[in-house]
Amino acid sequence: MRLLVVLILIVCCSVTACKKDSFITGSDATLSLSEDSLHFDTVFTTAGSVTQYFIVYNTNNRRLRLSNVSLAGGNTSYFKINIDGTPGPSVQDVEINANDSVYVFLSVKIDPTSANLPFIVQDSISIDYNGNRRWVKLSAWGQNANFIRSGVIKGNQTWTNQKPYVIIGGLQVDTNASLTIEKGSRIYLHADAPFIVDGTLQVNGEHYDSTRVVFQGDRLDAPYRNYPASWPGIYFRGLSSNNVLHYAVIKNAYQGIVADQPSVNAARKLSLNECIIDNCYDAGIMGIRSSIHAQNCLISNCGKNVLLTYGGQYDFAHCTVATYSSSYISHKDPVLFAADYIKQNNTYFTADLSASFVNCIFWGENGTIDDEVVTSKQGNTNFSVSFQNCLWKVKNNPANSIFSNIIANTAPAFDSIDVQHHYYDFHLKSTSPVLQQGAATTLATDLDGKPRNLLKPDLGCYQKQ
Repeated sequence: MRLLVVLILIVCCSVTACKKDSFITGSDATLSLSEDSLHFDTVFTTAGSVTQYFIVYNTNNRRLRLSNVSLAGGNTSYFKINIDGTPGPSVQDVEINANDSVYVFLSVKIDPTSANLPFIVQDSISIDYNGNRRWVKLSAWGQNANFIRSGVIKGNQTWTNQKPYVIIGGLQVDTNASLTIEKGSRIYLHADAPFIVDGTLQVNGEHYDSTRVVFQGDRLDAPYRNYPASWPGIYFRGLSSNNVLHYAVIKNAYQGIVADQPSVNAARKLSLNECIIDNCYDAGIMGIRSSIHAQNCLISNCGKNVLLTYGGQYDFAHCTVATYSSSYISHKDPVLFAADYIKQNNTYFTADLSASFVNCIFWGENGTIDDEVVTSKQGNTNFSVSFQNCLWKVKNNPANSIFSNIIANTAPAFDSIDVQHHYYDFHLKSTSPVLQQGAATTLATDLDGKPRNLLKPDLGCYQKQ
């Protein structure tokens, strides 16, 4: 009797196993898709895109055979597919075990066209099984661009806003050369592409969003388009001179702007007028024994917002320098650090430091910093650092500095800060303590191009309207 029961159990298990190993063939078979449509954000022509995917789930208790998975556009499609390691455009007899799944990977590459504005390409994927058909829709925004691979600018060149510029491998403005970038231009840089200036850079942006000149990484797909350190940054090296940036936006770099060594003439090495430098992993602005003028600038949410080392000459007026610790960047360095030295191999090298900060805001939150403004002196060289009519967050006042009319440790009341969703609006609320607290200024407009009260201006880059 026991033997009979055992035999029956073996037979039942064998039948069940065979049933799971066999294919379901009826039209009532079901499957589930993780996505019914996929969209690729702006893809620059010829550059290709990142890979996306969707998953096909077999929700049956028996194996399912997909008779065909194919791109409707076939070999002429802008899209490419790969199903579990097998490339398309069409793959037959894809087997999925019971209650299992397969991945369908997609990429897109758009051929150049004569269009200067974004255009859309579309296709779809058909999934056939047991006489049924399911569809996944595909779309991508494409844009023609000027591609520069390891480029060198010689002579005098001007970039216009007709097409964006995509830089791969880096760009150098050669010594004695100049590059002028007109309003509304967009410059996208690859992860291996520093923007190096040995000559002169002139950026002629204007105050409307559409007319600012934007420098950012070339990964425009979510979530990468918002990641810091997407590209190296802009570097003004030793022989560079007469650089002026109007209404430039530099974002998501490793280091936003680096100015190295003194100016080779009487002018400042770099002037930043109404610029935004945001979400840089390391320094937003770094000066190394250099000279920088900055007015109406926003330097926000960088690892080290403003870092001035080894002396130099600097003047900042109506700048907002603020950082909030987030999932992108941990706030563990002061928003302003100014020193007359640089340390290399345990040796200090010093140089004269002259730095002036007027009508500025220095603020940080959610980090580990007590003093958001730090000045440090090591040498016997000239050390002149002054702060006039500023707001800052400090536990200890900056050393060896002169300061007057300071609002200390009072939140500036920015319009909207949402760290969780990475949304920051550094305009001022009507309750802000910095309203009409500035020293008289000659800067008639703010970062938005809106008028300032010249006699009693607000602190920071924005004037409350």
